[in-house]
Amino acid sequence: MTGASKNRNIRIRSWMQFIYAVSFIIVAASAASLIRFRIDLSEDKRYTLSKPTKEVLSSLGDDIYIQVFLEGDIPIPLKRLKRSVSELLEEFRLASGRKIDYEFINPSAAAGSNDREKQYATLAGKGLIPVDLRASDAEGGSTVKRIFPGMLLNYNGIEVPVNFLKNNPALSTEQNILHSVEGLEYEIIESISTLTSDTVYRVAFLEGHDEIPEIETADIEMHLAKFFTIDRGSIGGIHGILDKYAAVIIAGPEKEFNEEDKLVLDQYIMNGGKVIWFIDEVAVNLDSLAFGQTFGIYRPLNIEDLLFRYGARVNPYIVKDLECNVIRLKSASGGNQQFISLPWVYDPMLIPSADHSITRNINRVRGEFVSYIDTVGLDGRIKKKVLLRTSDFTKKVAPPLLISLKEAEAIPDEKEYNNSSLPVAVLLDGVFHSAFRNRVVKPGNFRFRDESSRTRMIVVADADIIRNEVKRNGPEAIPLQLGQDKYTGEVYGNRDFIVNSLNWLVDDNGLMDLRSRELKLRLLDNAKIKSSRTSWQLLNLLTPILIVAVGGFLYTFFRRRKYTA
Repeated sequence: MTGASKNRNIRIRSWMQFIYAVSFIIVAASAASLIRFRIDLSEDKRYTLSKPTKEVLSSLGDDIYIQVFLEGDIPIPLKRLKRSVSELLEEFRLASGRKIDYEFINPSAAAGSNDREKQYATLAGKGLIPVDLRASDAEGGSTVKRIFPGMLLNYNGIEVPVNFLKNNPALSTEQNILHSVEGLEYEIIESISTLTSDTVYRVAFLEGHDEIPEIETADIEMHLAKFFTIDRGSIGGIHGILDKYAAVIIAGPEKEFNEEDKLVLDQYIMNGGKVIWFIDEVAVNLDSLAFGQTFGIYRPLNIEDLLFRYGARVNPYIVKDLECNVIRLKSASGGNQQFISLPWVYDPMLIPSADHSITRNINRVRGEFVSYIDTVGLDGRIKKKVLLRTSDFTKKVAPPLLISLKEAEAIPDEKEYNNSSLPVAVLLDGVFHSAFRNRVVKPGNFRFRDESSRTRMIVVADADIIRNEVKRNGPEAIPLQLGQDKYTGEVYGNRDFIVNSLNWLVDDNGLMDLRSRELKLRLLDNAKIKSSRTSWQLLNLLTPILIVAVGGFLYTFFRRRKYTA
């Protein structure tokens, strides 16, 4: 064989090897695209869907289309949130058998400012909460950018908004983003579960005892209506009238309960019913406070024996707290009247429990003339958990007491505020004894039970937590957002607390446990970054060049050694 023929055969073999290798790579890549195989090596399993989530997604009957409004020129922290949303939705899409489709949309993509404002108004009208961010421009100034960190779920023509950005002013941006990522799976799957569920739970607001008027609970009713069918009505002593409801809300009664209504409530609980009690044991007339002062008076409601038997006692005290909201008062200075903001110790900022799915990662809850709760009884079958508490600097005052606006102008004596962490909201979970046990019960068309099946209830020693303010414009009454401070605009966690409480009470599939998910915040050490910045820059710059140089040297060395005769 001549040298030319030998070289030609070598070239042919080389080309054939190249074609085989390329073909193998293409076939392997095509096969790999049809097989999804992932191992979550993260310590907190942040990339693994929970069992309840997989069950909901695998049972989807129709397709769901999701529009995510996290696109465009957004800050870097929100880009990380966007990446987490994208990764989670991709997991949802695969777990659902590709019945979930999603798209990222820039809400500011409209050409003109008028069209952009119309788009903003449309998204806000659909329930997405805008966030205004201030960003620096190229000329050294600053501009305000409006973003909508949320999504719209569309299922069979029904749209449901999901707002997933936590905005707790007490936390840093990084922590808020982390908490948002922690809650992503729950926020999205809860809405999907509600949209696709064949069963819609019914929730009743109790009436007949001078409860908070409907206009003053309108905001929370509107938001609960996304998850439940909401009714209002009185018991009227009719047994079984509450049996069709998954939960009952008792919002700020001012009139005593009669024994017939108490028995109906008691037997509803004995049959597994759930109740949230918003109770004020001390009555405060706010209309009188507008004239400078008012009184706090003890007002029993004749349900104290029920709550005591179930394991809670609402103490008839008013709690004053140094960690409180502000009140705006007129001040005459130099002949001119102006409003000044002063701390109002009767409006505490209640601290949510960090280790329960109801209150985890929610903002502080705003209270008004709150009392406090003692847990009573030693029944081991009832688990008790404090959900909301006061700060470490509180003071208890017993009625009757005079409440004056002049107190806001005085400097409180911190030595008097020597109570700490007083429970204001308590969860009771377990088997309860009837408050009518060993008592003569009037016969009726019901089967009396003296012990409940396992059930749950929440007792809150402040009715104003569920009350929204009302703006009146002549005969028109407009309910304002629950928990929003009308002076500062800050939004407290009242709404989240109540919605989470109802969802937890009726939760049968374990979705609420997803809110307990915890991801570790792994931040870089800023001090080390500043001190070692040059070293790390050189390392990142020179290491790739060094690797390429060493690789090239070794390749040349072994090639010469192989082909040099």
